[in-house]
Amino acid sequence: MSKRMLTLTVVLLALITPALVFGAPKVIKYAHFQPAKLDQPKQAAALAFKNYVEANTKGSIKVEIYPASQLGDANAVLEGLKMGTIEMGVVHDGPISPVYKPFMVLAIPYLFDDQAMAWSVVDGPFGKELAEDMRKTTGIRMFALADNGIRSFTNSKRVITSPADMKGLKIRVMPGPIWSKLVESVGANPAPVSWPELPAALQQGVVDGQENGVTNILAASLYQSQKYISLDGHVYSWHAYLMNDKFFNGLTKEEQEVVQKGVSIAKIIHRGMTAAQDMNAPSILGGVGMEVTLLSPDQIAAFRKAAQPSVTAWVEEQIGKEWVNKLFKAIDDYNKEN
Repeated sequence: MSKRMLTLTVVLLALITPALVFGAPKVIKYAHFQPAKLDQPKQAAALAFKNYVEANTKGSIKVEIYPASQLGDANAVLEGLKMGTIEMGVVHDGPISPVYKPFMVLAIPYLFDDQAMAWSVVDGPFGKELAEDMRKTTGIRMFALADNGIRSFTNSKRVITSPADMKGLKIRVMPGPIWSKLVESVGANPAPVSWPELPAALQQGVVDGQENGVTNILAASLYQSQKYISLDGHVYSWHAYLMNDKFFNGLTKEEQEVVQKGVSIAKIIHRGMTAAQDMNAPSILGGVGMEVTLLSPDQIAAFRKAAQPSVTAWVEEQIGKEWVNKLFKAIDDYNKEN
């Protein structure tokens, strides 16, 4: 071998050997739907996850964040998570139920009195059992649930204080039949519209109103076309932290632990930011020009009476009574302990 060939061989080996020893980093494509701004809970949480995971895996995992629906709507992300073309996504609850039907149980209206109750139930045995069943059924691992806001009704027509006031209104709902059932139960007309299309649908008058928490109202500037909001808090909505299970199982034990801790940190940030906005809804939404109506316990009870029994019965028709009974038992157990 000539001296020149020997030198070239040494150089090539020097370039190739690190790649063989250490390997290329494992890439987590991380999809979510809020704008890439630090005042948005999903983005703040995503950046925290990225920084924690990359720092604590010493370069073996790289996290690429794709905010603002860059990888498609929720249906596309869920399909990517099932197929393994997307490693991780934080997906709102509406589109999850068609993929994993028992998840719809969390959309039964007027379940929780406050965030403490809601978090205790979804972090406890009920939530863990639901997540494990979802993993086995779909191949999607659900690490955690963070707040998508306490959902309330907004519209451009009038103040809402009772189910009777809902009649005749066309209300946008998330894709998923349970959301349509909820709106029907209080006398309005549901119109499924995906999240990216919602602002235009409201501005163009395709729908009169919608139902969301403060975070999403601010994220999409929905207050620009929605004058009225009634804080009925009908559903504690969720963002699920999801990962392709095959990808997760392909990580080392140490990498898995880091990812799980990263999600725990992201969840706390996400919940804290969203809950702070929900608790300050009157001042925040009033400050951007909305007319905010606070409902009394009796008024909320009237909405519960109209909505909860019919939606619960419909859910039982779709998935049976098992998960419904488990959820209400978890709520009863919380009430007994608190």
